[in-house]
Amino acid sequence: AARAGVRRGMEAAAGSCWAPFPAWWGLLLAVLAVGSCQGNSVERKIYIALNKTAPCVRLLNATHQIGCQSSISGDTGVIHVVEKEEDLKWVLADGPHPPYMILLDGSLFNRRVMLQLKGTSRVSGLAVTMAKPSPPQGFSPGLKCPNDGFGVYSKDYGPEFAHCNRTVWNPVGSGLSYEDFDFPIFLLEDANETQVIKQCYQDHNVPRGASGPEYPLCAMQLFSHMHAVTSTVTCMRRSSLQSTFSINPEVVCDPLLDYNVWSTLQPINSSGKVDPEKEVIVVATRIDSHSFFWNIAPGAESAVSSFVTHLAAAEALHKVSDVHLLPRNIMFTFFQGETFDYIGSSRMVYDMEKDKFPLRLDNIHSFVELNQVALRNGSTLWMHTDPVSQMNESVQVQVRKLLDILSNSSMGANVSLQEVGYSQPLPPSSFQRFLRARHIPGVVLTDHQTAFQNRYYQSMYDTPENIGMQYPEGLSPEETLEYVTDTAKSLAEVATVVARALYRLAGGANNTSAIQADPKTVSRMLYGFLIKMNNSWFQSIIKPDLKGILGGVPQHYVAVSSPVNTTYLVQYVLANLTGTVVNLTKEECLNPEKSPNSEKEMYEYAWVQGSLDPNSTSRVPYCVRSTVHLSKALSPAFELRQWGSTEYSTWTESRWKEIRARIFLVASKELEIITLVVGIAILIISLLATYFINAKADVLFSTPRDPGAVAY
Repeated sequence: AARAGVRRGMEAAAGSCWAPFPAWWGLLLAVLAVGSCQGNSVERKIYIALNKTAPCVRLLNATHQIGCQSSISGDTGVIHVVEKEEDLKWVLADGPHPPYMILLDGSLFNRRVMLQLKGTSRVSGLAVTMAKPSPPQGFSPGLKCPNDGFGVYSKDYGPEFAHCNRTVWNPVGSGLSYEDFDFPIFLLEDANETQVIKQCYQDHNVPRGASGPEYPLCAMQLFSHMHAVTSTVTCMRRSSLQSTFSINPEVVCDPLLDYNVWSTLQPINSSGKVDPEKEVIVVATRIDSHSFFWNIAPGAESAVSSFVTHLAAAEALHKVSDVHLLPRNIMFTFFQGETFDYIGSSRMVYDMEKDKFPLRLDNIHSFVELNQVALRNGSTLWMHTDPVSQMNESVQVQVRKLLDILSNSSMGANVSLQEVGYSQPLPPSSFQRFLRARHIPGVVLTDHQTAFQNRYYQSMYDTPENIGMQYPEGLSPEETLEYVTDTAKSLAEVATVVARALYRLAGGANNTSAIQADPKTVSRMLYGFLIKMNNSWFQSIIKPDLKGILGGVPQHYVAVSSPVNTTYLVQYVLANLTGTVVNLTKEECLNPEKSPNSEKEMYEYAWVQGSLDPNSTSRVPYCVRSTVHLSKALSPAFELRQWGSTEYSTWTESRWKEIRARIFLVASKELEIITLVVGIAILIISLLATYFINAKADVLFSTPRDPGAVAY
């Protein structure tokens, strides 16, 4: 078909000497038409696209930039597989074909190796594989002192505890996520694609003697050019100027933002203000995590274990018959963006101080935070308190009462609550942001006494396996969803203790033995938030228009587009566990203000999909009424336009045009030059030939005269 198209184009060109355009235009148009049809096919024959990858992207704060980027046209290099440190010598010194694109084994992805590669021009990029099993020595690209400088401890408040002087919380933290690399780094998520690259390397790039491999060589190209540079101050100023003076502004970075999820045991007017004398107990946890690679944040121990326990405790409390009679209310709070200098909690404190939230700081009776709780050593759970605020005698008395209630609530349970020494500060926690504003009695519950038990904090290895989740072989997805793991039982025990303690703190006087978290609910949540979001339970509890959020493997990165999947799911799981099914039609549920006695200012209404009808493929939707709300989790620094703030988080994410990776065979420079020269020569000869043919067309293509028409 292609040859026929070219032939027809040539015939048209030959017969068009009387046309208003030169004849060679027809040939050119025919070639272009064929090229446009065949271009995609040719590209597929040259390149192999790597579709399951995760890039390292650029993040910025008030003072600097971190992360990675490629050049504007992508970075290319000859592939070299590095599976042991000795292989680096070829890349850094011996190899004759730099720059190299390294396929790095995950066990070598550490600070020492990366700083070697960062300091050379012989490396154009990295593709990193996942280490299996996870590195036994641990791997955390986060900081040794997470969120340093944005908690409560400073030169003015507990200076002896500032900068983790007393306790290094994350001793395996390498700080790799906070380095700046001027070459692209991608994570290969698919073992099959990794094998394709290795096979290409084996076929073409394996060194053969001192001279190295012969051309053609297998190469890789990575595209991840970032638009923002230097710092948040610089990129936000540029974006602001563009928005002010340009018709089509080009924004170069966006603040990390999302929404906090919160609800109350007893309904409150979300648009009004809680009475000053009304006391509220705040229960808090974070719902975000992070790793070196963009949107790869499983966060099993660092986030999911705590917020799943929190959700289970909320469900257990809502089942108690006399909760509406408790003298104190309880607020269940799930903060977003805490990984990045406490975005969510600092915003809620700011809103409370500015009267932009139903509660004020003065309403808070006490604060209970669930931190990392899945890796308990035996049955022990540790209670952390702030030694500085307890220098105030009244605060110390309230903290003592809080600790006693928690300890008593663990009696008879398979959880032993123990106090941390008085001389130890709080671990990194949202509670620290509240203490910066006011001395509030509070406790942070963790599975670690000093340093984190979690050896994979803020890394891609903080997976279900890290918290001991195991399933029997051969289970179907539905059976796996319902299977109660030992991890689920353990977290349900913690949730039970927390729920009983909260009941007592709120003034409950009845026996608490009936307050029990459901291990089956915990199992479902762990499966949904760690293994597969697109499961039958999650499908049944969300709105029909949110089906698209149930993607693949769950990730819990805060991102810049909001709300993210995690936020939506926490919102609807909390509504499902603590709300009430009400007898409203779809129209009434979507517009509750039209329904009498809906109390729209006290409740939120959601029309959810419901479960599948056993006898058909359709669902049975219903209306859920709950006290679950969202509040903005955007750092006050961006509200105040204080992009260089040291008080609030200033993290932004750079924008980019495209993220992609591909491999292909590359010829030697000599062959490329010869090919270019020959191509130019053929082009010139073709143009000259076309010119002369066109100039002599009347001679070459003239029609002979009819002999009968000759005049004598």
